[in-house]
Amino acid sequence: QVQLVESGGGSVQAGGSLTLACAASGLTATYSRRRMAWFRQAPGKEREWVVTIATDGKTAYAESVNGRFTISRDNAKKTLALQMSSLKPEDTAMDYCAAGRFSTSDYYWGQGTQVTVSS
Repeated sequence: QVQLVESGGGSVQAGGSLTLACAASGLTATYSRRRMAWFRQAPGKEREWVVTIATDGKTAYAESVNGRFTISRDNAKKTLALQMSSLKPEDTAMDYCAAGRFSTSDYYWGQGTQVTVSS
């Protein structure tokens, strides 16, 4: 059974930083071969893609976070991290860790961790 558990969310003031973490289980043999991503959902809005890290380490960021967020993965520990800096109130959202499914564009999802940025 695939399980993704996020941690590290919290409340910060604008301009502050947070680092989110995601621990994966149930993907022992395949974690390193999966694309990993972070998505977020702000109140009243649809879930949106934030960043993806491919199996070769290549990254792609949404324009809204490019230059402020950094994704990283540790294949040995089966973890994913998202360093967020220069946070803005519009970054307030529930952030989700996602592991790519094979042969599809779909993902396995975590339960989310809340990030709240106050002005």
